[in-house]
Amino acid sequence: MAKLNFGGTLENVVTRDEFPLAKAQEVLKNEVVAILGYGVQGPGQALNLRDNGINVIIGQRKESKTWDKAVADGWVPGETLFELEEAAERGTILQYLLSDAGQISQWNNIKKHLKPGNALYFSHGFGITYKDQTGIVPPADVDVILVAPKGSGTSLRRLFVAGKGLNSSYAIHQDATGNAYDRVVALGIGVGSGYLFETNFKKEVYSDLTGERGSLMGAIQGLFAAQYDLLRKRGHSPSEAFNETVEEATQSLYPLVAENGMDWMYANCSTTAQRGALDWWKKFRDAVAPVFEELYDSVEAGNEAKLSIDSNGQADYRVKLEAELKELRESEMWRAGKTVRSLRPENAKVAEEV
Repeated sequence: MAKLNFGGTLENVVTRDEFPLAKAQEVLKNEVVAILGYGVQGPGQALNLRDNGINVIIGQRKESKTWDKAVADGWVPGETLFELEEAAERGTILQYLLSDAGQISQWNNIKKHLKPGNALYFSHGFGITYKDQTGIVPPADVDVILVAPKGSGTSLRRLFVAGKGLNSSYAIHQDATGNAYDRVVALGIGVGSGYLFETNFKKEVYSDLTGERGSLMGAIQGLFAAQYDLLRKRGHSPSEAFNETVEEATQSLYPLVAENGMDWMYANCSTTAQRGALDWWKKFRDAVAPVFEELYDSVEAGNEAKLSIDSNGQADYRVKLEAELKELRESEMWRAGKTVRSLRPENAKVAEEV
């Protein structure tokens, strides 16, 4: 473990320099890692672990699309692919990667297969933090650990294949064996983390729910929609409004931020753009700060967890979800986006010379 200075604050981080893959393989050499759930995080983590030489099996509901996806990814029924409970029985480390709703509904079925000395692994602090609502309370004789990649399972896999890594947080909620630290860090390295930073289950879920509702998804969609609608109302075409709102941001500017930071992106834009951005960013910060305060308070109070659990538990949840996603998909802004994406050089059809 190393201590790095982040803006004057020292944080515990782990990199491959002090915990190389060979060490992770040694720690996990006698473990059977059972990936329970093959939906969002499951495939990326499972495939990366397998490619890194870790003994992995999959637990998934049979007769499902995700079962078929697991087979297509090379997992063999009866050898490395099993029903959830059989995989849980076979595993020594159970990576509980079902959706939050799935974790709640399957908990009693999984809990009975946990043996003393096993590890129960999460990639989200939801189930443990909101245990009064989820009912997920692990037995005292198992390690309870977390590795939370800061991105989708798809991104985790793509970066791994490209020889890169996705940063992850790690946490230890319960160290029953005395080996929880080595286990969690080995798994973090094994799933393809760039580096690992320390947190706890509560901070992970609070920051995660805030981020998803805020700058990662909810707030950014709201910001895009507000600017796009304004430009259209003021007479700009759909193509112009989308390009100035979304396309330039995602294709040109955000990659520069990712490369070297916001100041570097500013420095690589026109002086007019720099001046305007510097003049206006604090106004936007001050405008949305009260909304973020309200959002964090709602997360901390458990209201967001309750809303999620209640909605996911409704029989018509999928129907309602599709209706909401359809509203996004069929909005003018994202229909314009579909057309704009089709015209990118890598997607456009090149006319044959005649």
